[in-house]
Amino acid sequence: MNIIRASEAKGNIRNEMSVIFVDGFYQWLNYFSKDKAKLYRTFAHMFNTEVFYTAAADNHIAAIAACTNNTPAVRLKYSEFRKHLGLIMGSIAYIILKKEFEKKQYPFQISENMGAIEFVATSVNYRGQGVAAELLKSIMDSAPFDEYVLEVADTNTNAIKLYEKLGFAEFMRIPQKHSERSGVNNLVYMKHVKKKEVELPGPVL
Repeated sequence: MNIIRASEAKGNIRNEMSVIFVDGFYQWLNYFSKDKAKLYRTFAHMFNTEVFYTAAADNHIAAIAACTNNTPAVRLKYSEFRKHLGLIMGSIAYIILKKEFEKKQYPFQISENMGAIEFVATSVNYRGQGVAAELLKSIMDSAPFDEYVLEVADTNTNAIKLYEKLGFAEFMRIPQKHSERSGVNNLVYMKHVKKKEVELPGPVL
């Protein structure tokens, strides 16, 4: 498996990233359209490849995730939403998602030494193979942060178990309005703190 920053990949990988993104978050995105192909085209433009990482296997992207510090992981273009979703739904989707994605507000301060992990998703062809775990391990080993935080729905028990295995622990949860409609009771916030290497004293001369 080859894990690299998305900006270092050869060719245009945005279409593959969009398929993985839409499939992974379709539960929430299908409000804007039930047509997955239309959603694939809508979101292909948005990825900030400087903060996204990809795990590739068999010449295909197997998983994606972003790691950022107060830099938007995605940048939305109104013209793309209108083009693929139409004037009315495109405008609604753009307004809602721009606030949620680009102007993401965490209920705590993101400090300079903290990386926010966002948009973790695995291709349907590689789920259950530990790909996301390897991707997140690689990100946390290489990114220059001492702490990592992420947000996950309380109903996404598989993701929570994965994050716990990687050393994340819950430190906050926020109850959600309209939980009957969204299917999410709480947003859970989890943190991973890098273990600092202890320098052993040198030999006494």
